[in-house]
Amino acid sequence: MRHAFGFVLGVLLTPALVYGAAWGYVQAGQSFDGTGQEITDRTRIYGAFALLAAVGLVTGVVIVARWASPLVSLVPALALLGASAYFLFDPGRALDLPGRVPPAGDMDFGLRMLLGSGVYAMMGFALLMPAWAPRRWGSGRRDDAADVDFYSARGR
Repeated sequence: MRHAFGFVLGVLLTPALVYGAAWGYVQAGQSFDGTGQEITDRTRIYGAFALLAAVGLVTGVVIVARWASPLVSLVPALALLGASAYFLFDPGRALDLPGRVPPAGDMDFGLRMLLGSGVYAMMGFALLMPAWAPRRWGSGRRDDAADVDFYSARGR
């Protein structure tokens, strides 16, 4: 049951991470002037950084959470790595995909830039790491019982 819930959560988490990072990237880019080296819209850049921080926080929690099924991180990892591999195989068609999926506009630019710059590949590899830990695939109940037995035997 834990893995079924983890799979569903991973499917829901994938677009949240992808679109959250893309929208934050676009909003941050539109809120400063690189040539003048100044922030033009402080409210927008604070919101963009807050969203990017939230995406990073959720990614980090999914990576280190021992209670979570590894499928929570494996599903987005495979989606991000698959999209990155598709980009390397056929960049034109991969960069055309954001135009076919709503919402359109500035979001498409962010999706294309993060895909083409390798940020999604980096996120995918980071999210792939928890799936390699055998401890994550088992139920946490046995680990807790073993820890209690170890500490109680050690105290004797």
